[in-house]
Amino acid sequence: MNLASFPKQFFVAGTDTDVGKTVISALLTLGLGGAYWKPIQSGLEPITDTDYVQTITGLDASHFIPERFRLPEPLSPHASAAIANVQINLADFQLPIVSKPHLIVEGAGGLLVPLNAQDLLINLIQQLGLPVCLVARSSLGTINHTLLSLNALRQAKIPILGVILNGEPNAINREAIAHYGQVPILGELNRLTEINPVTLKKAFQAMFSDSLSSEASA
Repeated sequence: MNLASFPKQFFVAGTDTDVGKTVISALLTLGLGGAYWKPIQSGLEPITDTDYVQTITGLDASHFIPERFRLPEPLSPHASAAIANVQINLADFQLPIVSKPHLIVEGAGGLLVPLNAQDLLINLIQQLGLPVCLVARSSLGTINHTLLSLNALRQAKIPILGVILNGEPNAINREAIAHYGQVPILGELNRLTEINPVTLKKAFQAMFSDSLSSEASA
């Protein structure tokens, strides 16, 4: 995807928990100079995702929107909310107005994690009306998880920007996801030995080098 084609607002979702969507969200927030919003934070220890993204990007507080829900237990949002005696409703969420060129919204867990007795995370994405950048592992098992997630997004009529693969490069899995998922692979993030503003910036530039080169020569 050409950087100029990135929408002003989009949602970063994962095929599962711990697939690296927070690091990818940080990379995109830093690279695009955007604002970051995690509507639902489930688990506050040792650090929230918002605090983590701010730490590894080095961006100032103006790039970060407070969470709508801060739930203490590191569980599915519906379970953590129940323990905290909190009710999550889709009507509780509205897109924040930001002065940055982009708003990057990060989900919690996979697309079908429940928020309450009726609604799943994918219903929140529908409510917000955002296209999705899907983050997937590059390793074994990712084809199934990614194709299922893409199918769920299409059934929900949610626009898909593409897939970013996180982990050791795997050409077979990349090609299979692109072919069977009929989706662009936006980039691949190889495992970073250190995660900080310098390494994230370099990774962003490597991921979108073609787009950055064309912008520089324009």
